[in-house]
Amino acid sequence: MALRKDSNGKPQIVQVWPEAAITGGELYIRGKALAALERPHVTIDQVAAPVVVGSDSFVVVKVPEGASAGELVIDNGPMRSDVWSCDIGLQIADNLHPVANPAIDSLGNIYTTFSGSRGQKVPVAVYRIDLNFSMRPFVNDLMNATGIAIGRDDLIYVSSRFDGMVYQVTPTGNMSVFVEGMGVATGIAFDEENNLYVGDRSGTIFKISPSRQIYVFATLEPSISAYHLAWGPDHHLYVSGPTTSSFDSLYRIAKNGDVETFYRGLGRPQGMAFDADGNLYVAASWMGKKGVVRIRQDQSVEHFLAGPGIVGLAFSPSRAMIVATTSAIHRVDVGVRGFQP
Repeated sequence: MALRKDSNGKPQIVQVWPEAAITGGELYIRGKALAALERPHVTIDQVAAPVVVGSDSFVVVKVPEGASAGELVIDNGPMRSDVWSCDIGLQIADNLHPVANPAIDSLGNIYTTFSGSRGQKVPVAVYRIDLNFSMRPFVNDLMNATGIAIGRDDLIYVSSRFDGMVYQVTPTGNMSVFVEGMGVATGIAFDEENNLYVGDRSGTIFKISPSRQIYVFATLEPSISAYHLAWGPDHHLYVSGPTTSSFDSLYRIAKNGDVETFYRGLGRPQGMAFDADGNLYVAASWMGKKGVVRIRQDQSVEHFLAGPGIVGLAFSPSRAMIVATTSAIHRVDVGVRGFQP
């Protein structure tokens, strides 16, 4: 049944979803009188947003470059809608190459990579972005920096999928080998006891104790690109590993190494993070929509953030969501509460 136009012809926005987006992400708009004699004209922060679908009751737009405050307006020709507020991410760094979650220290500094293609030596492997969004080189002499995590000792740990090592880096940038022999080392994560878990994408999840004892924690099907790890508030390790399927699984591993499928049905799931309520956020596509998916504790799923090329995310101490794409870092101030273990 078609929605009836408002008598005065003014566009009325009834719903906009998902809750948040970054540049290039698609927003879905439902309402009334959204189009008159021609396709609607949509702006976000007074920047024209490309219209993908335009009809009287349903509009799809792409978030344009330069939009961040999230004031969305629809012009149907003779009339303009009221402003609808959206959560649009602010790009805070570019010219990067992350392949996993960023890491954030207790002060709010963000660590991210220029990973490069396999075997490529890049001038800077890891960058640090401070609270003023100033990006500076942090680690130089490291090949194919992949996963990043911060231990309870406040040291930064970085895996290399090139040499199978995990490196330990001080806040001043001094680097040493923490552990080696991790295969194609990709995602890393710490539990509350400061044990480090390392994903070897050929099928092994390693556990390394604070004294550097190495255990085979669990085995999974190999991944075509990387394992991504997150330690959950339920004291389980969560693992994603993209395959050639468009219907991939997320795994949950108990402390004794028992593996179970937590959720199945995501396309190319990658980086993950929990909020304070135990909801899991995953960089993935779901029902054909790319971005970040939120999986609640009851396993209900929703498309939470729209955007292309997202590989990871993390929460800052101020509980903003920091989103990593294949080339940039975005800050999204949304109504979520970052998980503090």
